[in-house]
Amino acid sequence: MQKTGQITRWDAERAFGFIRSPDSVADVFFHLRDFQGPAAPRMGMAVVFEEIHVGGKGPRAMAVRPSAQAGGAPGRAADPRGAGSTASREAPLSARRGSSVSQRSTGAHPRAASRPAAQVRWRTQRVTSLPAGELLLISATAVVWMAMLAWAVWAQRLPLWAVGAALGLNLFTFLAYASDKNAAQRGMWRTKESHLHLLALVGGWPAAWLAQQMLRHKSQKTEFRAVYALTVVAHCGALAAWLLGLVG
Repeated sequence: MQKTGQITRWDAERAFGFIRSPDSVADVFFHLRDFQGPAAPRMGMAVVFEEIHVGGKGPRAMAVRPSAQAGGAPGRAADPRGAGSTASREAPLSARRGSSVSQRSTGAHPRAASRPAAQVRWRTQRVTSLPAGELLLISATAVVWMAMLAWAVWAQRLPLWAVGAALGLNLFTFLAYASDKNAAQRGMWRTKESHLHLLALVGGWPAAWLAQQMLRHKSQKTEFRAVYALTVVAHCGALAAWLLGLVG
């Protein structure tokens, strides 16, 4: 059943929001992938949607689109060409084959073409928003960190397996961020932020930063990012102090 309502909450970080409709007893959840429109969702936007109920988690909206777009879309019953034009609307077989060949030659995928323009634009804006200074600083810090580990192994201050352990820790850290991102999108049990910070503190900070940027997770939370920066400074500072013999 199609309903109308207004977006009352939109979380761009987690890519979900809620719609309030006079025809629904509770606010209706929706995800960005269910939104169809030329612009990104925003609070106060009037929309139409299809309401479903899955798994007892409350109402969920599908096929969400702005009211203006829905009102301007012509229905089949109002088609001025009439029923006799059905054959003219069918593309010739050769044209359809030509379209398939064109898609293969250009690398275009039908699913990619069907993605909402708002979702593609939203992801593009987020990817290009990373400051160049931050990228340079984190890259330089990672190079120095790897150099300290290499020197510690060469000087026999650390065993060789410590390098493998560091790689394994970073892989585990990235997977922890990915799992938390997935849980956030599905409304499931989340990983505590303190656990993510602990992984960064003990040496998983490079993968933590990479996950924040690649997965678009925790990358816009100022408080979280500030604590993360402290874990990087604390870890690298402690490692340097130990290598210099300042601590036992």
